[in-house]
Amino acid sequence: MNDRLPHEKGFHISWDQIHRDSRALAWRLDGHGPDDGNWRAVVAITRGGMAPAMIVARELDIRTIDTISIKSYDWQKQADTKVLKTPDAELMGDGTGILIVDDLVDTGKTLDVVRKMYPKAHFATVYAKPKGRPMVDTFITEVSQDTWIFFPWDMALQYVEPYRGQD
Repeated sequence: MNDRLPHEKGFHISWDQIHRDSRALAWRLDGHGPDDGNWRAVVAITRGGMAPAMIVARELDIRTIDTISIKSYDWQKQADTKVLKTPDAELMGDGTGILIVDDLVDTGKTLDVVRKMYPKAHFATVYAKPKGRPMVDTFITEVSQDTWIFFPWDMALQYVEPYRGQD
C-alpha cells in the first residue's frame, strides 16, 4: 500500500541539474530564432523561469531580458491565473523573435495566458508535464502529470528519514 500523498511523488532538482538542463535548453534553441537564427530577447516567466532564462540568455548571448509575472499557484495548489506584471510593450509586439522561458509547464494554463498575449513568441520550458506539453514549443525533460518537481530554490538541506524506517 502506498501512503504517500500525490505531491510526494517527487522529482528533486539540484542547482547543478537545473543548470545542466537549462544549458541543454539553450543548445536546443541555438540557431532557431527568426533573425538569422537569433532571438531578439528572452522573457522569463517569474518566478520559476528566472534561473533558466538567465542561463539561456547567457549561453545564447542575449542581452535584452525582461519578465512577465504570472501567479498561478497558491502554495502547492493551482489557482486562477493572474497577470501581475507584463514586459515592455514596445519590445514584445506580437512576440516575434521573443523567447519566453519558464521552468515547467504543468497544465498549460500559465502558458495559455501568455500565448494569447504574444502569439508569435517561442515558448520554452526546462520540464514539461503531459497536460501542458502542447502549449510549449521546446522543452528538455517530460515528467508524469502526478510528479511534483522540487526546485532548488524551494528546498533546504536537512536530514530525511529513510523510506523504510530507522534501522
